[in-house]
Amino acid sequence: MEFVPETVLKRDIFSETIVGHLAEDPACKVVLRKLDGVPWYARPIAWFLARKEVRGLRAVAGIEGVPELLRVDRVGLLRSWSEGTPLQLAKPDSAAWYHDAKRLLREMRARGVAHNDIAKPQNWLMTPEGRAAVIDFQLASVHPRKGRWFRLLAREDLRHLLKQKRAFAPGLLVPSERRVLAKKSLPSRIWMATGKRAYNFVTRRLMNWSDGEGTEDRIARDGPELRKIAERPEMSDVVLCTYALPARGVGVYAFYETYMAQSELRALVPEARADLVQAVAEFPRDGVEIREDILHLIAANRLDELAVLMAGAPDLQPVVARIVAGRQNLTDRVLRR
Repeated sequence: MEFVPETVLKRDIFSETIVGHLAEDPACKVVLRKLDGVPWYARPIAWFLARKEVRGLRAVAGIEGVPELLRVDRVGLLRSWSEGTPLQLAKPDSAAWYHDAKRLLREMRARGVAHNDIAKPQNWLMTPEGRAAVIDFQLASVHPRKGRWFRLLAREDLRHLLKQKRAFAPGLLVPSERRVLAKKSLPSRIWMATGKRAYNFVTRRLMNWSDGEGTEDRIARDGPELRKIAERPEMSDVVLCTYALPARGVGVYAFYETYMAQSELRALVPEARADLVQAVAEFPRDGVEIREDILHLIAANRLDELAVLMAGAPDLQPVVARIVAGRQNLTDRVLRR
């Protein structure tokens, strides 16, 4: 089962996530969580997280909407590709998606598995069929006895799903769900008051790493100055995205809606703030709303997924084609050997 790498999706201090295919079956898309390049000081934690992911994926095998573990070796973990759009881009507003997401959590709970990391919208997907899927089982825990601690964790998984519902479809919340949202479990309150502060200090200050895939730190730090540039009269708007850097971590990709030349724009935007910038004559829009999901896929150079998305929006294809032709990120396909 030989893995052929194609595109780096994410890099952090604990792993490198690469999408590719099997050599014997180019149509079979798979994902490798690569661990053999992890720095020595992060290796114990990286493999601790990897073992949790292996155990979690084995426990949920066969459930629709979760990845299938294919191989584990010294290089890392190979799993099936989960087709879908991350929640922060898909922004599901139909009751059907949330109903299916609850189904997924029920089936995981029946296997004694708590995901423990679905507060992140990027770990939820909306499939092309409108179904729910979940990825990234690094923090998952398996509880064969399904005791009180597991029930608390499973409730937190549900509460975090309802937080996504509150963010993207608040009108669909029912009174019982609002009550669940209003009451954090005791372990959650203790973690927020104590453990999370220490965790954030170690990962973000000492290790310069963010569990939000870099988005929270880079956009929060550099975003205000980049948005201020868009207030110039020759500009209409700006969209900020992140993408995997060839070495490690994430870069900021800034799309500016402007008729300025690309060279003029690059001279205007500090490289310390935005690694890549692109002058775009017209953003793709649904009415007045910018299709940021499209721009995020272009920034990450995930053109195969973009093609699937654009099949449902033929009226936007000419606008998107011009943006793709001028895209600046080709480096995410540079793989570390």
